[in-house]
Amino acid sequence: MSDFWVFGYGSLMWRPGFDYLESVIADLAGAHRALCVYSWVHRGTRQHPGLVLGLDRGGSCRGVAYRVAGETREPVIGYLRERELVTRVYREVWRPIRLHREGRPQVQALTYMIDRDHEQYAGRLSAETILAHVREARGGAGANRDYILNTVAHLRGLSLRDAVLERTAAALAEG
Repeated sequence: MSDFWVFGYGSLMWRPGFDYLESVIADLAGAHRALCVYSWVHRGTRQHPGLVLGLDRGGSCRGVAYRVAGETREPVIGYLRERELVTRVYREVWRPIRLHREGRPQVQALTYMIDRDHEQYAGRLSAETILAHVREARGGAGANRDYILNTVAHLRGLSLRDAVLERTAAALAEG
């Protein structure tokens, strides 16, 4: 079985949770990273939902592509389904991505895009609304603020920027 690629744009960048052969910065066209998912499990509850990232349609997203050994395909995809599809707010899709390496090759990658028809889809929120959710929320994986701060720190470590996440992190640092 041949190797395959997984595209991460949020917590998969700093906590993939599976073994991989290599990681490469990559671009996905046609979708952008957005704080558009009400988190009821990992970073919030139904009573106090947090906000986590989703790939929403339009634009582009720079993230991390992981090349995974073909012989681990079933357990890795099983792990990702258990992690990402807890409430079915994401759709598992294969999308073309461009790797940041010589020749900028295009490969197919497994990724998880938001289902805009799902009740957890938050859509586009104001900075104040985002901050209110992030400050208060805590779920099974910890505080929502930690998710934002970890993601921003990892993006910076990769020399990547996300304006909404940067503004949210700065506001959290102010108190």
